[in-house]
This record gives sequence, structure tokens and C-alpha cells, in this order.
Amino acid sequence: MRRLASHLPRLAGAGLSCRNRELGGDVAMMTSALVRKLLNFTPLSQGDRDALQKIGDERVRRFPAHTDVIQEGEATRNMFLVLSGWACRYKQLENGRRQIVAFFLPGDLCDLDVLILRKMDHSIGTLTPVTMAELSQAALDELLLGYPRVALGLRWESLVNIAIQREWTVNLGQRNAYERIAHLLCELVFRLRSIGLVHEDRCEFPLTQIELADVMGMSAVHVNRTLQELRGAGLIILRDRMLTVPRLPDLMAASMFNPAYLHLDREGHERGVSE
Repeated sequence: MRRLASHLPRLAGAGLSCRNRELGGDVAMMTSALVRKLLNFTPLSQGDRDALQKIGDERVRRFPAHTDVIQEGEATRNMFLVLSGWACRYKQLENGRRQIVAFFLPGDLCDLDVLILRKMDHSIGTLTPVTMAELSQAALDELLLGYPRVALGLRWESLVNIAIQREWTVNLGQRNAYERIAHLLCELVFRLRSIGLVHEDRCEFPLTQIELADVMGMSAVHVNRTLQELRGAGLIILRDRMLTVPRLPDLMAASMFNPAYLHLDREGHERGVSE
């Protein structure tokens, strides 16, 4: 990211690319996050699932933490699918202040319509070490035209992303600091649970207080104080980059969180489709 890139080099090209044969079965395992997510929106046949796994054959790239994948103003040639790790979409002011406007988790596209743009109007950066599949326009067109249920699922994914942006706007405009952070934590738990990355009441939580501040429009000191309040209320446990939510209904109530905007109640996960 630009602020981080001032003292961390941007890595691109040779050294970051690898083919599926070098990753073994990892790509199949990681691509399953996208399959699991789309199953929340629409049923998928085995052929649909195979097609989604095949997109990992395009080009797989690894990025270290705190690195720009693509910067604002650069030409858009390909799009990215997050296979593992956490990334973000962000905007940065000329004076260096940054606003994180979206998180990308495993199974997320960054994003479906970005290839329409001539140049990026935002930047995408990693928060942790990230593995991504880089998809060409031709591969995306083949997927969307050849597999209508996949196209429907990806359309649903785009609509959910827009709904998340609306909810983040409400978060910044109407919720206080306590409610903002509690709401974001609830959202991340639901999103991670939908792709199988919540175990009992625990999930990975690699975000720093500075990164949370860049999402919440708060200072890192204010974020720290608010997290301490949530801990003191027994609503969260943060330890060793893991988040535990022992009483999720209470955390939801504290932030007035309603998961309806994530649209995870679709029927796709309840039934399959035969060829």
C-alpha cells in the first residue's frame, strides 16, 4: 500500500508467480472457499465446481504482507481472486491518510467489474501473506458465458459487496465507536463462517489496531480503548491473532447487527444440482 510501500518494496513479476503444479493440491483446497461462498447464493453442479477450480490454472501469485497488488492509477489488465490470506481495497489521500473501504477474504474477487475500468480508481493491498489467482478477461468471459449458475452466483457476490459498502457507510455515519467495531467483528465472523473458516466460536483475526483505525475512521488509541471495552464486557477475546466471540448474539445486539445484508439465506447451500 502506498503508505507502507514507502518503506516496503512493491514486489511484482518474477518470483511471485507459480503454476498449480508447484502448489500441489493447495489450489484446489483454496479455490473451495469460492465454491462454498457461491453455494450460499445458488446451487452448483459438479461441472460448475470444476470450472471454478479450473480458474486457478490461470496464474497463481503469492504476495507478502503489506504489499500493493495493484495501485490506483494503474491500467487494469487482469482481475484477482483471493485464494488465501487477507487483503483490502483502500483509498489514500495526498497527505498519506488512508481509508480502507473493503476487506477481501479467501474466495473473494477483487472485483468482478474491475476490468471495465481503464485505470484503477483505488488500490488493492495485502494485510497478510496472500495467494491470488490472476484471471484474464478471456478466462472470466469463458466462465460467465459457459456456466450460467456460476455467473448467477458471482452476480450475487457483487450485489452482496455493494450491500456491505452500504452497511459500512451506515457504520461510519450513524454508529458510535463501540457499535462500529462490534458490527465489523460480527460481519467478519459471518463472512468467515460462510466459507468454513470459523471453528466453534474462533477465527483468525490478523488485523492490527492501525488497520482497524483506517476502516473505522478513528485513531488507533480510540480503537484500542474500544477493544478493551468489548473485552471488559466479555463479548470478545483477542489473543495471538485469533478472535473468539463467546456470545455472538450479545455482540450482535450491542452493534444492532442484522446479517440480512450478507444474503446468506439463499437456497444454494441446501441442495445441489445434478448434471
